[in-house]
Amino acid sequence: MKGFLEDANYSIGLLDEGATLADVIDNCIYEHTHTGKKAFYVGDLGKLVRNNIQWQNVMAPIKPFYPVKCNSTPGVLEILGTLGVGFACSSKSEMALVQDLGISPENIIYTNPCKQASQIKYAAKAGINIMTCDNDIELKKISRNHPNAKLLLHIATEDITADEEMNMKFGTTLKNCRHLMECAKELGVQVVGVKFHVSGSCKDLQTYIHAISDARCVFDMAEEFGFKMNILDIGGGFTGSELQLEEVNHVIRPLLDVYFPKESGVNVIAEPGCYYVSSAFTLAVNIIAKKTVEYDKLLPSGVEQTRNDDEPVFTYYINDGVYGSFASKLSEKLNTVPEVHKKYKEDEPLFASSLWGPSCDELDQIVENCLLPELSVGDWLIFDNMGSGTLGEQSTFNNYQRPLIYYMMSFSDWDEIQDAGIASDTLMKNFFFVPLCIQLSPEDRFSTAA
Repeated sequence: MKGFLEDANYSIGLLDEGATLADVIDNCIYEHTHTGKKAFYVGDLGKLVRNNIQWQNVMAPIKPFYPVKCNSTPGVLEILGTLGVGFACSSKSEMALVQDLGISPENIIYTNPCKQASQIKYAAKAGINIMTCDNDIELKKISRNHPNAKLLLHIATEDITADEEMNMKFGTTLKNCRHLMECAKELGVQVVGVKFHVSGSCKDLQTYIHAISDARCVFDMAEEFGFKMNILDIGGGFTGSELQLEEVNHVIRPLLDVYFPKESGVNVIAEPGCYYVSSAFTLAVNIIAKKTVEYDKLLPSGVEQTRNDDEPVFTYYINDGVYGSFASKLSEKLNTVPEVHKKYKEDEPLFASSLWGPSCDELDQIVENCLLPELSVGDWLIFDNMGSGTLGEQSTFNNYQRPLIYYMMSFSDWDEIQDAGIASDTLMKNFFFVPLCIQLSPEDRFSTAA
C-alpha cells in the first residue's frame, strides 16, 4: 500500500468487508517500522460523506461552503466538490486549487478579511465575485481592483466568552455598516449580504440569536440604499458533533423562518470546516528520543506535587511537532489525547510524561503532562481528530515535509457516492482495492497489505 503526498496523483483505498481504519493504521505502522518510521496520516474520506449526509438531514437547506484553509489535501477537496459543497477560500492558491477541480466561480467565496490587491485582481479575472468586507479601506481596495465584486458585510458577534480577541479583530458594528453602505454606494460596489461567525468554543448559543437579529437589521438598512441583498452567511464554528449541530439548528431555525423565510429569496449558507474533516484524519507519530526529568519541572505552575519521588518521569520527543502537524497547538488547546499503539497490560504502571516535537524549540511542546506507560524509542503514538488546521499549506520550518497521507473509504461509503450518481470519472480513477490480512510480529499483531 502506497502513501501519497499532497499532489494531483493520489489514491483512495477501498477497504475490504470487515476491515477497519485501525487495521489500516496497524498495517502502515508495520510497514514504517521496517522502512523508516516516518509520521503518517490515515484519512477516512467516508467520514466526509457521512458528515455531509448528517448536514443535509439536520441543516438543509443551508448550503455548506467548506473553508479550504482547514484542510486543503486533494482527497478532501475532490470528495467535497463531488458532494456539491461550495468552497470558502482565503488566498489565490486556495482559489486555484478548487478551480482546478472544475468548481464554478459561483460556488467559491473569497473570505480573507485582509486581501492583497493582486489576489483581488486574480479573483476578478477568475470570475470569483463574492467576497467579505468589514472596513472602508478594504472596500476601496476592492472597488479599485474588482469592479464586479459582490460584498458580504462581515459583522462582529457578541461572543465575548470565546475567541474574544478574534472577534475584536474582525467584523464591523451595526453603526459602521451604514457608513460602509454609503461608501459602497458612492463607489458603485454591490452589497449582496451579511456574514457573521460564532466560535465553536462558544457555549452561549444565544450569540446566534443576537447575530441573526443584527443581520436582519443590516438587511433592512440595505433597502434604504437600494441594495438587493440575498445571502446570509452564518459562518463556521461547527465542531463535528451531531448534538452540537442539532443544538445550533434548534436555536437558529425559528429565527431564520421569521427573519429570512423562503419567500424572501435569501440564500442562507454556512462555512463548516472542522465539522467535515477533524474526525476524518488520524496521525501516527514515532518516538525518536527519551529522557528522564525532574517531576517538579514537568508539572504546570500551581499544581501540587503528589507523587512518590522514586517514580521516574519521562520526556518523549516525537518525529512531528508544532512546526508541522501540530501547528494549531501554537494558538489553541490540543483537541486530542495520545494513545499508545503497542499493547500493554491493564495493570501496567503509568508515569507522568510530556511530549515534544523534533525541533528542540521551547515552543515545540505537544502535550505538557499526561500519564503513559513507560515507552521506548521506536514506539508509536496515535492522535485522533487531526484533520482540521493541520493539513493546510506546508510549513518551510527546518525543511519540514508533511507526513504521508493514506486515504481510505469503506465500500458502503463509496456506494453512497455511486448511488447519488455524483462520482466523476477522475475521482473513480483514484480508487483501488485494499485487501487486509493479519500477521503476527514477535511483539504484536499488525495488519499488513496482501
